[in-house]
Parts: sequence; structure tokens; C-alpha cells
Amino acid sequence: MDDSRIIELLRQGERRQAFNLMVRGYSEKLYWIIRGIVHTHTDTDDALQNTWVSVWNAIDTFREDSKLYTWLYRIATNEALTLLRKNRLRAALSFSDYAAQVEDSLAADPTFNGDKLQLALQKAIASLPPRQQAVFTMRYFEEMPYSDIAEILGVSESSLKASYHIAREKVLEKIKKNDIDN
Repeated sequence: MDDSRIIELLRQGERRQAFNLMVRGYSEKLYWIIRGIVHTHTDTDDALQNTWVSVWNAIDTFREDSKLYTWLYRIATNEALTLLRKNRLRAALSFSDYAAQVEDSLAADPTFNGDKLQLALQKAIASLPPRQQAVFTMRYFEEMPYSDIAEILGVSESSLKASYHIAREKVLEKIKKNDIDN
């Protein structure tokens, strides 16, 4: 993906063409970032659609203070976290256990084609608080530099590193516990 071409189109007022290039170039990457946070295909599609609506509405406000991809990832992450909060609130209002719902939906998801270890990993990630899920997903799966994740989430690198370390420890502990229980 050539971000400079997209930025040049934006400077020239070619909003629609720039947006189309963003959608083609970043949809899959954003899908997997969001999927790592919300875990289900349906929720991921909803958050991705909301992401593109937000990008379209804000495209004229991109000031090039950050890299294009970090701007897009920040919007996608915020949409995923917003969806998680709504889902957790809905679960709380219906007196159900949100983590159990996520685990059940992961196990029943026809698009999930992983083995038991992958399922255990996804369940462990789903048990993390939303912000830690985002940090873990971006660092572990996307191998993003801490500086980019910090920019996307609007936090310091040192707090981000601590958050990733804590999330990683929780995931490992949960997987080990799952392994012992099964």
C-alpha cells in the first residue's frame, strides 16, 4: 500500500478515490486487528463497517500528524473497543456473562478453523480487558512496534509495554490453566 499516493489524492481533493484506495489497501489488515479484539466475524464486520463510515466522515480532518495507517488503526481500534463496551453493557443488562458468551461464540463460529490451542488462545485473549486485548493483538499478532501502538491508543510507550506484559502473563496463565483442565 502506497500511503503517499493516498495522501497526494487527499491533497488534490480526490476524496473518493483516496478513500477507495484505503478500503482496498487496509480492509484486510483492519479486519484482523478488529477480529483480535472483538473475536467474532459478525462483530468484526460491524466494527469494520463503522470504521469505514468514521474514516469517510473524518477523511478531511487527516492532518498528516501521524502515519496514515496509525490513523486508520486508531479509528478501527476505537470502533472495536466501542463495540466491546456496548456488548458488555448489553450482557450486563441481560444479567449474562459476557466472557462466556464470547467463548461460546468462538467455539461455534464457522469461520474459526483453529485447533484446541488456538481456541484456548482466543478464549484467553477474550478474557482480557478491552484495552489489553487491543494491545496484545497489535503486538503479538501484528508485530507492531510499541511506538505505533502507543500512537494508535494514545498512551505512553512505557505504560503500553507494561500493559502488554501484564496481558501476556494473563494469557499464558489462562492457557496453562486451560491445558491442565482439559
